[in-house]
Amino acid sequence: MSRVPGWLGRLGNGLTQMGERLDERRAEVERESADSPPAPSPMPSDKVPPPPEPLPAAPARPDPALAVPWGVRVAAEAGWRLLVLAGTVWVLMRVISAVQLVVLAFVAALLITALLEPTVTRLRRYGFPRGLATALTAILGFVVMGLMGWFVTWQVMENIDNLSDQVQDGIDELRNWLLDSPFHVTDKQINDIAENLRDTIGANTDEITSAGLEGVTVIVEALTGILLAAFSTLFLLYDGKRIWEWSLKLVPAAAREGVAGAGPAAWRTLTAYVRGTVIVALIDAVFIGIGIYFLDVPMAVPLAVFIFLFSFIPLVGAVASGALAVVVALVTQGVFTAVMTLAVVLAVQQIEGHILQPFILGRAVRVHPLAVVLSVAAGGMVAGIGGAVVAVPLVAVTNTVVTYLRAYSREQALQRQAAAAVTQAEPVDAEGPVHQE
Repeated sequence: MSRVPGWLGRLGNGLTQMGERLDERRAEVERESADSPPAPSPMPSDKVPPPPEPLPAAPARPDPALAVPWGVRVAAEAGWRLLVLAGTVWVLMRVISAVQLVVLAFVAALLITALLEPTVTRLRRYGFPRGLATALTAILGFVVMGLMGWFVTWQVMENIDNLSDQVQDGIDELRNWLLDSPFHVTDKQINDIAENLRDTIGANTDEITSAGLEGVTVIVEALTGILLAAFSTLFLLYDGKRIWEWSLKLVPAAAREGVAGAGPAAWRTLTAYVRGTVIVALIDAVFIGIGIYFLDVPMAVPLAVFIFLFSFIPLVGAVASGALAVVVALVTQGVFTAVMTLAVVLAVQQIEGHILQPFILGRAVRVHPLAVVLSVAAGGMVAGIGGAVVAVPLVAVTNTVVTYLRAYSREQALQRQAAAAVTQAEPVDAEGPVHQE
């Protein structure tokens, strides 16, 4: 037999076996599908539901900062900065009030240094060493101030008995004038006023005694402040430049150059203010003193010294010293002399306010009258007479510093703009800017 039919038989057997296995597998699948639920028949293509429409997108929420009106945002920005500044000023004022004596002594030393420093500079030009020039100037200044105080005290002690008699005579004359005046003042009303004054003094003896004890404390504090001011003046006269250079190291480097230029400008303003104030006060004292001397007002020279000292307090000092001279003239020489004294005081003060101060002080320390009134009031409320004295020079120096820094910032901005314009105008090649010769 041939071997081909055997090969075909084996192939047929294999195909038969494969068919049987496929039948078994088909039967198994049919049994499994019979046990499971029937699948839903597919829907016709024309009944397929359309896809759902997309939901509208939710609108984006705006930035909260953009939702706030511009004016409210500006007010809020300015408000919290003002709160920070107010808090800083409040803390600074608390610190100053805690060390008020030291602060006032140092400020007084600055004012005295501004008055004496030109003398030290002039002596240095004449060839004096710094130490000797400082010592001579300080000794001369302190001796002059001490002699003024001694002279006032000596004149008061020398004339106190005569003054008391004149005061008593003046009170009697004032009483007689009131009785004969058109005000219809009776003798009983005057006696009642005098009795009420005596009763008030007697009822407040304890308060007067405690005020006297407080006065002793004030004297001790004043002596301490005078010593601090004297030592501070010596060191500022001798080593003021190095003290300023050391103070500049505390300023941030970015602002150091501007502050270094503002310092000398502020010092020039302070020097001009002190020198001008001394000249104006001296003129007031001389002319008012001459006027009340020819009017036979007692203690004309001590009153002139008081007028000189009180002139360092703007507005209030002139009024107080003039009122003191008028009261002394009233109780010692009568109503006519008091009226003439008032006329002299007012005339000199008008000349001072309209001619002397604008001419001597100039524009360097010109401050608006409203700023003067408010600064004197605030200084008096914070630190009493000392605060009223330093208020106006502080405002003048602050005005100078702010003006200088504003001009300095503007100049720096113009320089940066010029530098940027030059940089943009330069031609540039692949290797860098080309500088044409």
